[in-house]
Amino acid sequence: MYQGKKILIVDDSKTERQIIKDIVVSLNFEIFEAETALDGIQKAEEIRPDVILMDVVMPGMNGFQATKQLSLDSNLKTIPIIMCTSKNLTTDKMWGTRQGAKAYIVKPVHEEDLIAAIKSVLGD
Repeated sequence: MYQGKKILIVDDSKTERQIIKDIVVSLNFEIFEAETALDGIQKAEEIRPDVILMDVVMPGMNGFQATKQLSLDSNLKTIPIIMCTSKNLTTDKMWGTRQGAKAYIVKPVHEEDLIAAIKSVLGD
């Protein structure tokens, strides 16, 4: 479906990255991974993904801060970011969208929710 498009998964949990990879592999994205928010920002600059899946709770810079930084970067602000996090309060979701996230998925990630969010932010 998304042959030739790139997705960046930013999550400090190898297990969570694998769960998400298992879901998005069926969409034919080229998959990239980052273990920290800072690494995610650097990889976004390098590869210019078509969509970013961003965890919130990570050591050092958190996903909210990384999303804000990406959304303020004139070269990266058009990349849609989907927050994928265990933080499920209404205020968390509001804060995520204020930082620039286009969608917000609560863990555990359900395949149909993630695929629907990806399709939504990519305009499909």
